[in-house]
Amino acid sequence: MDDTSKYLIHASISADGVVERSDVVGAVFGQTEGLLGDELDLRDLQQSSKVGRIDVQIDSENGHSFGQMTIASSLDKAETAILAASLETLTRVGPCQAVIEVTNIEDVREAKRRMVVERAKELLAESFDDTVMSSTEILEAVKESVRVEDITEYQGLPAGPRVADSDAIIVVEGRADVLTLLRYGIKNAVAVEGTNVPDAVAGLTQERTVTAFLDGDRGGELILRELSQVGDVDYVAFAPDGRSVEDLDRASVVRALRNKVALSSLPDDGDGDFRAAVAAANGTGAGEAPTDPHTESPTTEASSTPPADGPINGSADAVTDTTAEGNGGTVAVERPADAASENAAADGDAADAEVFTESEVEAVAEAVDPADERPSLTDHVQAVIADESGMARLLNDGLDIDDEVAVEKVYDTVEYADPAPAIVVVDGEASQKLVDIAAQRGVGHVVARSAGEYVKKPVSVRVRTADQLLD
Repeated sequence: MDDTSKYLIHASISADGVVERSDVVGAVFGQTEGLLGDELDLRDLQQSSKVGRIDVQIDSENGHSFGQMTIASSLDKAETAILAASLETLTRVGPCQAVIEVTNIEDVREAKRRMVVERAKELLAESFDDTVMSSTEILEAVKESVRVEDITEYQGLPAGPRVADSDAIIVVEGRADVLTLLRYGIKNAVAVEGTNVPDAVAGLTQERTVTAFLDGDRGGELILRELSQVGDVDYVAFAPDGRSVEDLDRASVVRALRNKVALSSLPDDGDGDFRAAVAAANGTGAGEAPTDPHTESPTTEASSTPPADGPINGSADAVTDTTAEGNGGTVAVERPADAASENAAADGDAADAEVFTESEVEAVAEAVDPADERPSLTDHVQAVIADESGMARLLNDGLDIDDEVAVEKVYDTVEYADPAPAIVVVDGEASQKLVDIAAQRGVGHVVARSAGEYVKKPVSVRVRTADQLLD
């Protein structure tokens, strides 16, 4: 009955004498019998489970009895109210004068509703705090899943998928460092997982060309000391002073690997400061970016392929440190002469310089393309509009492509892009809707095949056609 009851009738009992629960129940059935007719007879209602059992709590004190009575009902409101009113017709309980007064009719469903509301509030506060992901978090989660799928193990150690078959490897400190390098396309890294260099890594260094790429702290130096004692290390690279490899961006990773130094050129005594020696070999202080001796500014760009027997960009102090054939052609990396001298032949011929692995070449090609190879706005217009691609490109301030979608999706893409693009190139019309969305998102330029007819053109958006840029 408790599961199906809709109302609870609460009544108080007062009797001038000592009575018990059975006296109260008997009085209720006896004095209401035939009072309300056959349809509301209490015994029949109980037998049909429309009314529950009569719960009575009664106490006696100083010759008087008093207590509470509760009856569960699944009748409708009117019938329940009639049944409750009939209880107040009782004048005797057992041998004693008595008074029964209905104090309340409780809606059980309302009580359940209150419980549902309170519980829903708790669930809303506790269960949904961290479940809503932003677009950036969703993107990072997807990227992370790809990186985790790419990472493998080499004899129980975190490693990139190319460690087993590559002729050159990069030794890093931990799993996070391997993931960072994987993110930038370098797939031949293996982690030592602590200052105690595993035998598997020590043995691997005997067979491969090894670059130790370590954090710019005391722990990185300790790992290098042990690695140089138990293994065979060819080159050394450190993250900037006080920073970890896992925290570096793509350009910093490529810069550090590009400026690696042969271990044989570093101090071999037990007290040598390896990080300072690497920085000195690169012509910088500890933790500083390498500088070009003529411009005194950080050298972060890769040069175009120079003549094999000539200096780079007219600098007598710079030689080609790296030359390799990759998917994008030959990649040459500029570096101060004293840092590259350990890798070049004695006659100064740059053709005999050290060769990056295929993975390193890919990372260099992606991260440090020459400035003159970066596409211009005209190049983007040519590719999207002049070539009739049917696409739209979202460009950032550096004219890099943030996104490329079909023309029909350009409205939603611009509206929800994170971050908002600086320029939109679209193989279609720069319609009123498009320029309105561009103005709302802070887009500065829209380049289209044709301009639309504007009721009100936003002043913050400059609209140009392909003909204006390609003529």
